[in-house]
Amino acid sequence: MNTASTSDEEPRWLTDEEQRTWRAYMHAVTLLEDHLDRQLQRDAGMPHVYYGLLVGLGEQADGRLRMTELAMKAKITRSRLSHAIARLEKNGWVRREDCPSDKRGQFAVLTEQGQEVLRRTAPGHVTAVRQALFDRISDEQRKTLHDVMEIVAQGLQPKDAGADLPWLR
Repeated sequence: MNTASTSDEEPRWLTDEEQRTWRAYMHAVTLLEDHLDRQLQRDAGMPHVYYGLLVGLGEQADGRLRMTELAMKAKITRSRLSHAIARLEKNGWVRREDCPSDKRGQFAVLTEQGQEVLRRTAPGHVTAVRQALFDRISDEQRKTLHDVMEIVAQGLQPKDAGADLPWLR
């Protein structure tokens, strides 16, 4: 589907229904992210993005990922990741290790203290997610939401080498 318009064409403005849907989506996403940030700040003293980094490391059998892979998994820029990892290192939750096969590469490694933070924080976080989202919608709505978000994500994550994606910046 080609949605680009040349400078001579009138933009395809959103219909009233599309505008309502867009605004409802933005309103909900903003409130949800704020809700999860507040819960994680209260329970663990970290923002949602930092929790996501710890989860990404915790999902690995050895608790480690190359920094570039972690940036891709978190969908953030490498500079934002570097700053976040520095904060997580300061807390003792993550450490960096050089990559033996690539002198420029580094691994982020979840520490025992970081694993403990995840164990303590995960129950409250999953409760917050469940109460804010899944307890409010039906199984059919959950499936529809999943399908729609998959379509959107696939459309925004091109596979070509020159793609302008956060973790490549």
